Amino acid sequence: MTEQGTIWLTQDAYNKLQGELEDLKGPLRQEIIEKIAAARDEGDLKENSGYHAAKDQQGQQEARIRQLEDILRRAEVGETPPDDGVVEPGMVVDVKLLDFDETEKFLLGARENLREGDSLTVYSPESAMGAAINGRKKGETVAYNAPNGKELKVEILDAEPYRS
Repeated sequence: MTEQGTIWLTQDAYNKLQGELEDLKGPLRQEIIEKIAAARDEGDLKENSGYHAAKDQQGQQEARIRQLEDILRRAEVGETPPDDGVVEPGMVVDVKLLDFDETEKFLLGARENLREGDSLTVYSPESAMGAAINGRKKGETVAYNAPNGKELKVEILDAEPYRS
């Protein structure tokens, strides 16, 4: 997994991810090991679909463990930012995309901060738009270079703390 920048997380999000990691490395890992062992005891591994399914599940679980370890290693745990209209990680931001005459509402931060079932779009503070608006205030217009190289302008309509 490629090393990236800091990930801003609330304490609740950090605790949730830490709990998931502990479950994956403890009882869930042991459960997979037992499934693989039971399937192996059934005989020929070439045609043993239970064995292959368990091995696939183990691979996915180990990948999630590595992902969680990476997130938690890079995490910066912080309090919910103040409701002062300044854009920063942990804020729900409304912007007007001036080049397209459209509005967009998103969380500036990490997807791991979202409540279960919340479908809010998430932009990283390291993304092109995230970096451009971070630290700016409601009412400001900001230009930034999109990944395709085109300069785009956004007006910050609102910024309020995300309540997880």
